Amino acid sequence: MSRPANPVTVPLAEYSPQHFLLAVVDGVATVTLNRPERKNPLTFESYRELTDFFRACAFDDAVKAIVVTGAGGNFSSGGDVFEIIGPLVKMDTKGLTAFTRMTGDLVKAMRGCPQPIVAAVEGICAGAGAIIAMASDMRLAASGAKVAFLFNKVGLGGCDMGACAILPRIIGQSRASELLYTGRFMTAEEGERWGFFSRIVTPEQVLPQAQLLAKQVADGPTFGNTMTKRMLAMEWAMSVEEAIEAEAVAQALCMTTADFERAFEAFANKVKPVFRGD
Repeated sequence: MSRPANPVTVPLAEYSPQHFLLAVVDGVATVTLNRPERKNPLTFESYRELTDFFRACAFDDAVKAIVVTGAGGNFSSGGDVFEIIGPLVKMDTKGLTAFTRMTGDLVKAMRGCPQPIVAAVEGICAGAGAIIAMASDMRLAASGAKVAFLFNKVGLGGCDMGACAILPRIIGQSRASELLYTGRFMTAEEGERWGFFSRIVTPEQVLPQAQLLAKQVADGPTFGNTMTKRMLAMEWAMSVEEAIEAEAVAQALCMTTADFERAFEAFANKVKPVFRGD
């Protein structure tokens, strides 16, 4: 379970990951989980490489937004039964805790990376796959998509990778409790109605629509978007009064950027602003 010391040392547009596909176009990085013959399960190695990727995003100004999707008509079936679950039953407590902290580190990296993340969910999205979708900032569903936090189906608790903290904030405590206690699949229609998905589109359109949404974000003010993501996360643990003060400071910082001045000049000249990220 070793890992390289500096796994991402080149610009992301030039980075060639081993355990997923990556394409960077017009400021949008598209991450494709790519084991379609098994519904794109995760392995020890892919967990680490994804974590390293999201951490590296903080150091690449050329990437403004990220899309996560799966190949072959499915998002991800979660942890690979034979490559992950099989070895886990043979580990001691120390090894198991190292594993669960490592998987949780992926969610920390996704929440910590400054770029907004859009999940394009099609087909099966289960277990750790559901967590990746949950940890994204926005989620689009293809019709027929199904999401399950099925940890209790394998004899575990629903408290995995931040699910008990994040999922209730998205869909509410009672609905999150139902999904985490039963492990049942949530349909795309339920997910949209409950607020897990922003909208449902056709399977052919889910990735293009997610990339379009990401491009709309990427075309916006980079520092402002980064601050929005940071505040959305930080204000979970704040009172309303604390949040208002934090937003005052954050917005004042945004007002020091050149993009803020560009927006004013564009408005004065009745043209659309072109943000440059500074």
